[in-house]
Amino acid sequence: MHGLGNDFVIVDARDHPLRVSDVGTRRLSDRHTGIGFDQLIALDAPADDSADVDVRIYNSDGGEVTACGNAMRCVAHLLLDADDQPLRIRTGAGLLHAWRSADGSATYAVDMGPARDRWQDIPLAEACDTDHLPLSLGTLSDPVAVNMGNPHAVFFVDDLASIPIETLGPELEHHAIFPERANIGVAQLVGPDALRLRVWERGVGLTLACGSGACAAAVAAHRRGLTGRHVRIDVDGGTLMIEWRDDNHVVMSGPAVESFRGSIAEDAFMAGENA
Repeated sequence: MHGLGNDFVIVDARDHPLRVSDVGTRRLSDRHTGIGFDQLIALDAPADDSADVDVRIYNSDGGEVTACGNAMRCVAHLLLDADDQPLRIRTGAGLLHAWRSADGSATYAVDMGPARDRWQDIPLAEACDTDHLPLSLGTLSDPVAVNMGNPHAVFFVDDLASIPIETLGPELEHHAIFPERANIGVAQLVGPDALRLRVWERGVGLTLACGSGACAAAVAAHRRGLTGRHVRIDVDGGTLMIEWRDDNHVVMSGPAVESFRGSIAEDAFMAGENA
């Protein structure tokens, strides 16, 4: 499945728990010798009745992460019928709610939870003003730090096309100020309440879309006084709509698409476990 080109392999493991190794994930994510994906999503039976499904999220480098907005829309597309109530999805970042758009299209909204801006919550290695992070590299400087279930740094530029994100992103992701690494967003204001965004995702690289990155960019833009609380985010793969509500929750809306279904040997997910 994919959300604006941010693509996933989603495994329904609710009836049969799936074991995953980092080596197995890396091999399966290879677009030449494996299946190819940005993230692997495992659907698990809920631990209790507060959720409809539990999910695990693995980046293509094998590391497990706590949040992925585009993936949650895909999970909603798989599990929601037209008349269902909002789907309750338990992630490592907490309980998220997702629902289908009222117009019957393949558009879904996800309440990504609250935006966090304290330096301890990003987290950062030291106390900093998260509206003006003391971080720069090349032509990028003065980002806003936001936690949307995962850490983000958002840089604002006048000409996004001139920024070599493929070169700057890896170094910024691993900067010492981010003890858990960070997703690096670069955004340009392109109109009233509209941003053009590209994101270097930690553990993945440059993707066509990043849902949590779009949420972080909208929050950062409003904190900088660049936009209101309803923001259109144009990414390489299409458009997401973001609302930063007055209760501090961020709601993301966009499409979810199933590309194909298939099967693979279960032990492929555990490749290299004993290596």
